Amino acid sequence: MLLLVGDDWAEDHHDVELMDSSGRTLAKSRLPEGSSGIARLHALIAAQLGDDAGDDAEVRVGIETDRGPWVAALNAAGYVVYPVNPLQAARYRQRHAVSGAKSDAADAHSLADMVRTDAHQLRAMAGDSPDAEAVKVVARAHKTLIWERTRQTQRLRHALREYFPAALEAFDDLDAADILELLGKAPGPTAAARLSRAQISAALRRARRRDIDTKTTRIRAALRTEQLGRPGVVTAAYAATTRASVAVLGTLNEQITALEAQVDAHFRRHPDAEIVLSQPSPAWPRSSVPGCSPSSVTTPPATPPQRTARTMPAPARSPAPRANGSSSPPDTCTTTGSSTPSYGRHNRHCRPRPGRAPTTTDNAPAGSTTTPRCASSPTGSSASCTGASRPAPTTTRRPHGHITSTSPLLDIRGPGMSVGAEPVNAGDLAFRPSMWAAQSEGQGQCGAPGA
Repeated sequence: MLLLVGDDWAEDHHDVELMDSSGRTLAKSRLPEGSSGIARLHALIAAQLGDDAGDDAEVRVGIETDRGPWVAALNAAGYVVYPVNPLQAARYRQRHAVSGAKSDAADAHSLADMVRTDAHQLRAMAGDSPDAEAVKVVARAHKTLIWERTRQTQRLRHALREYFPAALEAFDDLDAADILELLGKAPGPTAAARLSRAQISAALRRARRRDIDTKTTRIRAALRTEQLGRPGVVTAAYAATTRASVAVLGTLNEQITALEAQVDAHFRRHPDAEIVLSQPSPAWPRSSVPGCSPSSVTTPPATPPQRTARTMPAPARSPAPRANGSSSPPDTCTTTGSSTPSYGRHNRHCRPRPGRAPTTTDNAPAGSTTTPRCASSPTGSSASCTGASRPAPTTTRRPHGHITSTSPLLDIRGPGMSVGAEPVNAGDLAFRPSMWAAQSEGQGQCGAPGA
């Protein structure tokens, strides 16, 4: 059996509503805060479940908080508690009513219906151990004090901008201990201009700053620069507020440091603290973790690792000339000035053998010198050509995969083909595969289209 409970809490009472899985309201009540109220809630739930409910009964509670003794009691009783964000609850109410009317009883009904229909969108509250609960308490308090210090620092910055802009130029961190000490001694422009080097350097030294002489000179020069002033009575009023802000920030710094020690102490009492601290994170000191030292995690290597260069195999030499008088086999082509075979790229039908002498192509640069085409030999095989050079690089955009920078021009015409057949650039082989397939049938090698 499934029982749904909506709990709209206030400081001194709770409005609850019990609902079944079909959305029918079973009971409503207003309960007082404390042990008497939680006892009456258990009685209401027991009355609806009955004596024959058994262990298969499930109670889901929707409430707009995840802390406090009331929530802890609900969780300890074995109920599935869904902490609902108040903004989520407000948006859920707008799905069913647009009037904007709001009441405690209506909120309890919305929470019960929300855990009935949208429980898969919510996250159930986990039962934390006392150690984990203690860590949450001190961690939240520590976070709140840090946020409060940031707000107080912004208020101090705004006040200094109104009457003492030179302080903003001289001091970087307004919540630092040395800056607060100097502002406490000289909260106004006149008093700050009279600060001596000894006073400034002593404050920096107590805060354990580095490069004290340079920072002292910079601060003293910034405090003595000309600036727009305010009337004396106004400056005195602002100086009084600055002293108060400095005192508040000093107290916040002390309490933040104290709570930080409490967070560390409570966290290390947790059974899983050693596992969490073993992770490489700069948030916690690693010196206390067995087998983990700061130098082994944060210190980079003294010298970068040496990279081993890859060695490429030497290219094979051109094959010996054939007996029929041609300078290379019918399946190969050699480029002028090099004895290394050249192969075309991106041809998925037939990889051309080392090509014959390069001539020219249709995409050659304008004004470039071309060489005559190769003449056919009496035996039917094309002879090699010489004297051709590679085409100059071009800046024209080419299709993806087109290679024109240093690709050699290959004369790959088969035996008995006409002289008018055009040689092809090695980079163009990928774009005309059907041409090779049509000519290669019955020849046993790659061919080129006829004239």
